[in-house]
Amino acid sequence: MSEPLIAWLDDPAHASASVLGGKFASLAEMAVAGFDVPAGFAVTTAAWQRFEAENGLAERAAAARAVDPADLEAIEAAAAEMAAAIEAAPLPAELEAELDAAYARLEELAGAPGTPVAVRSSGVAEDLGGASFAGQYETFLWVMGADEVRRHVRRCWTGLFSAPVLTYRPEGEGAAAGAAGMAVGVQRMVLPRAAGVMFTLDPLNGDRSKVVLEAAWGLGEAVVSGEVTPDRFRVDKVTLELLARELSAKEVECVFDPDAGGVRMAPVPAERRDVACLEDEQVIALATLGKRIERHRHAPVDVEWAVDEGGAIHVLQVRPETVWSRKPKQPVAGPGGSGVQRVLAKFMAGGAG
Repeated sequence: MSEPLIAWLDDPAHASASVLGGKFASLAEMAVAGFDVPAGFAVTTAAWQRFEAENGLAERAAAARAVDPADLEAIEAAAAEMAAAIEAAPLPAELEAELDAAYARLEELAGAPGTPVAVRSSGVAEDLGGASFAGQYETFLWVMGADEVRRHVRRCWTGLFSAPVLTYRPEGEGAAAGAAGMAVGVQRMVLPRAAGVMFTLDPLNGDRSKVVLEAAWGLGEAVVSGEVTPDRFRVDKVTLELLARELSAKEVECVFDPDAGGVRMAPVPAERRDVACLEDEQVIALATLGKRIERHRHAPVDVEWAVDEGGAIHVLQVRPETVWSRKPKQPVAGPGGSGVQRVLAKFMAGGAG
């Protein structure tokens, strides 16, 4: 049975990294398990392979990947050549029809034409333990209209051949997965009141009895990119007691700009800068969600999340925690201290991509 060109996140038949890429396979697992994941679909790895085959790009792709990574001029030239080829090649007619129909379904679910979506690269090699491409691919927010969705799917595909990806040469599983292509996820945008990241252990010392959150106003990209110093919360995972609250002066937030038709960093109004962006009840609800996801995964995780204006919590990304969770369990006492953002930035390198 051939793989589909389009697969929905809540369809358990296709929830694998070989079809959806690492990022969207993780979200599909969450959606199928009943967690609140924004509705969406993936343009699958099979769609990329069809596009590549019908336009005779396989040999050129292989040649680009074979360029000496030390020859930066040649790498840049190969990246530009592949980007131009992908932009110029037509989409297979079947794929274009299915992609437009899937976006139309999202419009119906939203009850409005031109519903905004996030278009996110989901490489087969993303989040592999030995060779992760996470952070090297593209994410585009607030994309509206079928034409723009198609254009941004192509832009994600060109990310397979960006200079950073072509110079990254992992061994073994990662190398094979990198050549396998990528899926592209298309999801309804959440307009959040606040968003951020959450670890189901303390990222400073590996204490598995704690949940640590970082949060800021607006879209979570401001936290992941380090554009804002976020509020920090530390919760006892067992008792769900809020142990520590460290508020920051949140000078900017990532918001949708209707005039620009996209997102931008904007000043936070003075009355909100020093105010906690999460209520205590929301912090506890997020920690409870983190416990549920960890229980489902049977291992510590880091989670990107958003709280919308109505107070609903949405799961935007789930990754395995890959540093402390590999070490032997040891009891750890004492508060987390300072520097959480630095550690989170290390784990979240590339973040929303």
